[in-house]
Amino acid sequence: MLEKIHIFHTNDLHSHFKYWPRMQSYVKEMRNKLGSIGETSYLFDVGDHLDRSNIYTEATVGKGNVRLLNEAGYDVVTIGNNEGITLSHEELFHLYDNANFDVVVANVYASHGMKPAWMKPYVILTTAMGTKIGVIAATAMFEVYYEELNWHMDDARSTLLRLAHQLREEVDIVVCLSHLGITEDELLADECPEIDVIFGSHTHHVLPEGKVINGVLLTGGGKFGQYTGHLIIEYDKKLRKIVEKKDTLIHNKDLPIVKNEQMMVQFLEDEGNRILDTPVFTTKKAYNKEWFHYSQLSDLFAHAILEKSGADCALFNAGIFLDGLPKGIVTALDLHRIFPHPINLCTIELSVAEMKEIYMQSKNEEWPYIELKGLGFRGVIFGKILTYGFSMNENRQLLINGKLADQNHTYKLVTLDLFTFGYFYPSFKYAKKQYILPEFLRNIMIDYGQRFFKQ
Repeated sequence: MLEKIHIFHTNDLHSHFKYWPRMQSYVKEMRNKLGSIGETSYLFDVGDHLDRSNIYTEATVGKGNVRLLNEAGYDVVTIGNNEGITLSHEELFHLYDNANFDVVVANVYASHGMKPAWMKPYVILTTAMGTKIGVIAATAMFEVYYEELNWHMDDARSTLLRLAHQLREEVDIVVCLSHLGITEDELLADECPEIDVIFGSHTHHVLPEGKVINGVLLTGGGKFGQYTGHLIIEYDKKLRKIVEKKDTLIHNKDLPIVKNEQMMVQFLEDEGNRILDTPVFTTKKAYNKEWFHYSQLSDLFAHAILEKSGADCALFNAGIFLDGLPKGIVTALDLHRIFPHPINLCTIELSVAEMKEIYMQSKNEEWPYIELKGLGFRGVIFGKILTYGFSMNENRQLLINGKLADQNHTYKLVTLDLFTFGYFYPSFKYAKKQYILPEFLRNIMIDYGQRFFKQ
């Protein structure tokens, strides 16, 4: 006897709610129809549902996203790096306190003390016909960030391999929610044919009909609410094996328009505006932003991050400022508009030779015009690299705060974490680093501004 099992899936929404009302309406309608003919269905999310560049998510610290997941009727979700490392330990610990769904992530746990009650390495679902589905999950390996936030990570692939082998003896079907990216998914499939389906995410890849590797079906639904996936598994109860599995992607923009959907989406924005419209400090003048020059705002920001970090000097790109700082009352909403990025500070210890190399690389004339996507950057263009506290004289000697650098001294540079992954400054990737978490740039500016503008 054949049983049809349906799994609807989403990934990497990043709090793009434009098509959310029609997506959840469509899935609810489909699940009701399937239920009426006796076919079991589930709804999964594969992480990065939230993104703190969205004001509703920022204002509710992600709990608004959990409310939306509850309302949509999700059964199982996993966490992405946006859930995992853009919230403080306490915020993530309590993020899913009111969740009506299972949260599965096998490779993260608390460094000290108890783990959250919601954090499960796997769950077993049972269909209407008694078929058991083991759901395992893991999230991307940002070990340094998790450690700074008092979480510990186990290796994702080896953890999933162990769980897949363990569950294979207990269940009929094994599926994996992977917030690891397409390359890791392919490697996992190569090593672990015991997994039947890997629901993919993180790298925003699009697999319109899935992709089969070593008998394992891989899925990928893009990003920002572009698609909803619909997996159909046909399971032979007598033979106790899957006879067919296929995945399709549904364009959410092509789904039927839901009554009042624009009002629903606008409500989320209005609610975020309302909560964040809170005064944080008052300025006596406006601070302009520039993307290709130093500015009053960049000077103020440099002072803030140098004070926060205790570093000798600073480096950042002017494109991080999406707006200027207004004159008069400044609100948390203003700071979020200026700094929407989920970006943290990082201090790096560098020799004089390395500092000189960094300074010369910063003069790259093409960088200011890059339309950067990813690395936490939520701006328009990259902008000029701005350096504070270090320069070079006509004799190519390094100056630190106007004085000749000591050749035997190691200097501390504060910069943005997006520079530490090696894309712009390869030497940063291997240098001694200290990430400053959990504060984002906007939090640091609020803290500094509250003291600076009292003077």
